[in-house]
Amino acid sequence: MRRILHHSFLAAALAIAVSGCGHLQGRDPTAMAERRFDPARLAAIDRAVNEAVAARKLPGAVFRLEREGAAYERGYGKTSYQADAVPVTPDTVFDAASLTKVIATAPSVLMLAEEGRIDLDAPLIRYFPECAGGGKDAITVRHLLTHTSGLASGLPAKPDWRGDDHAHALACGQQVTHAPGSFFRYSDINYVLLGQLVRRVSGMPLHQFAQRRIYGPLRMRDTGYLPLQRVAAAAIAPTQKGGQEGEGLHGDLAPGQLLQGVVHDPTVRRMGGVAGSAGVFSTARDIARFARMLLNGGELDGVRVLGADSVRLLTTVQTPPGIAALRGLGMDIDSPYAKRPRGSVFPVGSYGHTGFTGCILWIDPQSRIFYVFLSNRVYPDDKSNVLPLYTELGTLAAQAASSAQP
Repeated sequence: MRRILHHSFLAAALAIAVSGCGHLQGRDPTAMAERRFDPARLAAIDRAVNEAVAARKLPGAVFRLEREGAAYERGYGKTSYQADAVPVTPDTVFDAASLTKVIATAPSVLMLAEEGRIDLDAPLIRYFPECAGGGKDAITVRHLLTHTSGLASGLPAKPDWRGDDHAHALACGQQVTHAPGSFFRYSDINYVLLGQLVRRVSGMPLHQFAQRRIYGPLRMRDTGYLPLQRVAAAAIAPTQKGGQEGEGLHGDLAPGQLLQGVVHDPTVRRMGGVAGSAGVFSTARDIARFARMLLNGGELDGVRVLGADSVRLLTTVQTPPGIAALRGLGMDIDSPYAKRPRGSVFPVGSYGHTGFTGCILWIDPQSRIFYVFLSNRVYPDDKSNVLPLYTELGTLAAQAASSAQP
C-alpha cells in the first residue's frame, strides 16, 4: 500500500503557536484572523489578488482562509469590467465549475455506496448495461472517480445536441483509449456518467439529491445548481460574453449574450445546467462549511453528512497501482493539476480541486488549514490565465496560517 509521507520540516512549518481555537460560531472571525494569521502574508495575498484585478486577469474574486475557528475573508474588484458593475463581496455567488465534482458528485456517490446501493468496484455496465462495448466493460465506478477509466476528456460538441439523455448516449458510445485502470486522464465524461449514476440509483436528479443530502444539512444556503431559481442574477458573478474574440469553446453564444447565473461549461449547458462534471454555484463561505465538514470527519455542527470512511476515500490516495497522478475518489492530491493550488508549502497529502472559471478549494488535514478562492477569470472572453496566481495564493495561504504570533 502506498503511503503519503509528510516530511517533518513541513509539519513544523505548518505548526501554529496558538491553541484552544473553537468553531466560528459565536465569534468574530475577522478579529480572530488579526490575531492568528500573519498580517504580512495576509497583506501579500490582498496585494496579489488586487494586482491581478488591476492587470485585468480577472474582474473580481473572493479569498477565504481558515484554521481552527479563525477565518480571513475578502472580496476584491467588481463582478465585471462594466462601468456600472457592483463590487464583489463575500456574498457574491460564483460558478464553481469543476468544484462540482468534489462538492456534489463524488460525495453523492459515496453516500450511496455507504448505503450499499452502489458498489465502488462494480463495473459501470452493472448500472448502465447500455454502455457495454468499446472497451468500457472493464470500467468500474472507482475508475470513473479517479479519472482512470480510459475515456476521452469530454463529449463532442458537434453535431449539435441537447439534453441529458443525448449526453448519456454520447458517453455510452465512447471507446476507451487505454485499458481501464492503466492510465490517468482528467475527464468530464467520467463525472457526467457519475452524475447520471446518482440519478439512476437514487431515483432523484443529482441537483435534488445534492440539495437534500449535502447543502441543506450543511446549511450551505447559497449553494446549488440552477441558481436563478433561488437568487437574483445581480448577486451572481457573470462569466462568458458572446461575440468576444477568441471565445473558444463558447462560440455557441450569441453576440452580446451574457452568462450570469447560467452555467459556463458548454456541455453542461447543453444538458440543461445539471451534470456531475459542473453546474454548481456557490460562495466561499458555503464551500468553507463543506471543508470544515471534511476536516471534522464527515460532520458539522452535530450533523453527519458523510461517514468517516467515505471522507477517507474522498481525500486520500485511491488511484490504481502504477498511476503517477495521485487522487482520491474525487479530490486531487498530486496530479499535474495539484501543483499550483498546493503552492510550495502545503505537503503532498493535502488535497483539493480547481475549477475552470477560476476557483480553488485546498485543504491540509495535518495542519487543518484550508483556503477557498472563487473568481470569474473567464469573463468576458475565456482568455485570462491566472495559474501563477494559484501558486502564489497556495504558498501564501500556508505561510499566513503557520506564521502567526500568539
